[in-house]
Amino acid sequence: MQPFPGLQSNFETPPDCGENSYVGSGRLLGRRALITGGDSGIGRAVAIAYAREGADVVINYLPEEEPDAQQVIAAINSTTASRIFAVPGDLRNETFCNHLITSSADLLGGLDILVSNAAYSLISFDITTLPRESFQQTIDTNIYAPFWLTRAARPLLAPGSSIIYTASGIINRPAAELIDYAASKAWVNTFSQALAAQLAPAGIRVNAVAPALTFTPFLLSQGMTNEVMHEIATASPMGRLEQPVELAPLYVGLAENAASYVSAALWSASGGQV
Repeated sequence: MQPFPGLQSNFETPPDCGENSYVGSGRLLGRRALITGGDSGIGRAVAIAYAREGADVVINYLPEEEPDAQQVIAAINSTTASRIFAVPGDLRNETFCNHLITSSADLLGGLDILVSNAAYSLISFDITTLPRESFQQTIDTNIYAPFWLTRAARPLLAPGSSIIYTASGIINRPAAELIDYAASKAWVNTFSQALAAQLAPAGIRVNAVAPALTFTPFLLSQGMTNEVMHEIATASPMGRLEQPVELAPLYVGLAENAASYVSAALWSASGGQV
């Protein structure tokens, strides 16, 4: 276990976020993307993939995750000509969310892609002992932050832009020990589908990705032990946890212009099950 938010740089065997494996082919040339939770795990994999596909990228993360963020920046600067910027800060603050959007647009010269990926959860097996503070942090991070970011970004997004949310495979298989997290991710899915209908006339696409259990610091920081992760992994259809780099192509596909008719979708990366 690691205390929240957890550092990928502390892993003895780090997750595969594509640092040495993802090869781009220019699918996002000229695009400008903001990725929350971009320092580690899924967000890191998306940032690396987007940069190697030709996009300029801003990553957001908590200040205490700076060591992980520097690894992402180094991986992108050493292998691409894409620009990478870092804007640390806490998404639970509405004022900061507004600042993040305007700063990202200023740094990038505009904004075409918003990937709302950062999340929080804490395992609790008894609702009577689920701390109010933890419940509030789940709601603020997983519900309020995507709403604030999207509302601030909307005036900046031109036709052809894309918004992508990270939902979760948990929404159709809610876990007893993650009741608030499961509910918040169900909200993300419903929000994304409703927003897709609202923004379709403006030519803005909205989709979500539902990962399976993915090998990231997020699992350890929510209270999952290595033993529990191993048990879940061996019982999964693939016999292992998902690696972040395996999700990156989904986020690339949803953002690229070739997917111009794909909106209101929930893309599953859960071993064939959402």
